[in-house]
Amino acid sequence: MLLEVEPKMDKIIVLDFGSQYSHLICRRIREANVFCEIYPYNLTSEQITKLSPSGIVFSGGPASVYTENSPKPDKKIFELGIPILGICYGHQIIVDNFKGKIKRSNTREYGKAILTIDDKSDLFKNFDGSINCWMSHGDTAESIPTGFKVLAHTESSSSAAIGNQEKKFYGIQFHPEVIHTERGFEILKNFSINISKAKPEWNIMNFIESTIENIKKQVGNDKILCAVSGGIDSTTVAVLLNRAIHDNLQCIFVNHGLLRYGEESLVMNLLTKIGLNVLYIDASERFLTKLKGVTDPEEKRKIVGREFINVFQEEVKNEKDQFQWLAQGTLYPDVIESGVSVGPASIIKTHHNVGGLPTMLNLKVLEPLRYLYKDEVKKVAKILNVPDELLNRHPFPGPGLAVRIIGEITPEKIRISKRASKIVEDELVNANLYDSVWQAYAAVGDDKAVGVIGDGRLYGNIVIIRVVNSIDAMTADWTKLPYHVMERMSNRITNEVDGVSWVTYAISSKPPSTIEPQ
Repeated sequence: MLLEVEPKMDKIIVLDFGSQYSHLICRRIREANVFCEIYPYNLTSEQITKLSPSGIVFSGGPASVYTENSPKPDKKIFELGIPILGICYGHQIIVDNFKGKIKRSNTREYGKAILTIDDKSDLFKNFDGSINCWMSHGDTAESIPTGFKVLAHTESSSSAAIGNQEKKFYGIQFHPEVIHTERGFEILKNFSINISKAKPEWNIMNFIESTIENIKKQVGNDKILCAVSGGIDSTTVAVLLNRAIHDNLQCIFVNHGLLRYGEESLVMNLLTKIGLNVLYIDASERFLTKLKGVTDPEEKRKIVGREFINVFQEEVKNEKDQFQWLAQGTLYPDVIESGVSVGPASIIKTHHNVGGLPTMLNLKVLEPLRYLYKDEVKKVAKILNVPDELLNRHPFPGPGLAVRIIGEITPEKIRISKRASKIVEDELVNANLYDSVWQAYAAVGDDKAVGVIGDGRLYGNIVIIRVVNSIDAMTADWTKLPYHVMERMSNRITNEVDGVSWVTYAISSKPPSTIEPQ
């Protein structure tokens, strides 16, 4: 059983057709203080009616409406009287549904384009002239449906934005959700508030108050076991629960042997300092035994997830008090990337606190943050007075070094990753750059290279430094560090970490890569 803490307020829903940008649509709408959620594209009209959204957004996607088996929504959605905005592939769906014609474009339009506004009455209210927008499509509307008019155009697309303003159905070929589109936030805000009439009720203070009340109401006098790692997500959950139930909360910090350098003592000191009742369990030997010989990234994540639950279940049996709930720091991006409640996009990676949970779990699951993005969690933490020492720490994955060690996890690789990552973080602090980047670490795999240490030849490990900037972990850009900082990191790692001969720097952004290598 999952504790339901979904906010009850006006909302916009995004039907996901496999776009990598669906989560960005959701976040931009939330920035307008309107609650927004992502659902699969094949939600029925009856299911949508029960959700009672103020408006619906059709996301983009890789398909073309004229191809066989392309994803299509329930046609009855158009009869619900709910405003609809179609973006890119969603635009195609609207044109196709109302008997317009979509064809393969002679020239694929990808990248920046100038969007000229032709109608400033609703979707482009308060706009004037033209804006830069971001295009990413290979299909175009050859003819628009009866009842629709052109709202905006580009040089290559005569109907880059169309609308049936009477029925409140709109289609746009560009992506307002990405930062490359000027005033894209205002377009989504116009649709959500001015067209869909959704009340801007979503704010973090209301979320905190309603979540605490929901927890009190649904948990009652039950006892909760809360997994904490010292990261911002689990710490925020623990502080939130402490506000709600206090004496009925037991936090557990499990050392799985894959923590950062010096993490055990640092985390225990910080969590105790903020008044949490924390039990420390050193389970490193059992985790590493289970992971021995395993090289597949997904299997590693699932093993870590299962073993965490096994530790919690054993602890429940050992405790004199009976626990009924297990609390976790699951976030909305975890749910999305694990392929839960979204459209036809493939699973990017299983998060240990989502896809790794075994079916024999005997505790009810409590995930108070599962509707929040990372930046929203930080706002919650700030309001709850989580100290800066915890608030400003870089995110660390639940499976720990298991996702930063490529191939089999060995004591040697753990040692290298821990020490090298500590050097990376220390040098960022020394350069006053630690707080200006999202995440930084050193990964290690099976690749080796020849180096010269002193007067001798060393066939040593290759270490990969990864430093990225992000807002919500759903997208990320590699960080262009000053050369002298990178040089200092490399010199220290090769000189101070035995067994390392080469240091490289990862310059791939997300997408196409992910933040963690595994």
